[in-house]
Amino acid sequence: MSATEGNHIHEIDQDIFRSTVGSFAPGITVITGHDSHGPVGFTCQSFYSVSIDPPLVSFSVMKTSASYPRIRDTGSFAVNVLSSGQGAVANQFARKGGDKWDGIQWSTAVRGNPILDGTLAWLDCTIFAEHDAGDHCIVLGRVTEVGTSPSGHTEPLLYFQGKFRELRW
Repeated sequence: MSATEGNHIHEIDQDIFRSTVGSFAPGITVITGHDSHGPVGFTCQSFYSVSIDPPLVSFSVMKTSASYPRIRDTGSFAVNVLSSGQGAVANQFARKGGDKWDGIQWSTAVRGNPILDGTLAWLDCTIFAEHDAGDHCIVLGRVTEVGTSPSGHTEPLLYFQGKFRELRW
């Protein structure tokens, strides 16, 4: 059934919507920053590249996030693209409260944003724009520095139908 018939918009069941968009398998990232209170970060599956010229990326974050306001206040962030086998890292940064950084090894980009060990790649960014989007905020970042991890990891961590997955060739 179509979501629209003529000029009438039908209500979309949230569980069916979640299940439907769960058929798309995005990579998993951890968005990080560093303020006067220390490192901050959260797991994010809604990351994508936007533009090559200028180099822009985007992610979406819940408006209720306790972590993102700290990152927003610094004006910059890093995107850490998780590798296969980093499901525990994704879960650790997805939880609310507690010390998300317990046992996490990291270095810093030039701006001081945390770069997690063992990731596939990372991008350091300045906040370019924010847009309201329902219960989320869409953040655009201008990429200022990029890198890949020397860890030798070559496979991404994916999220599909409510579970972390790995590629199988």
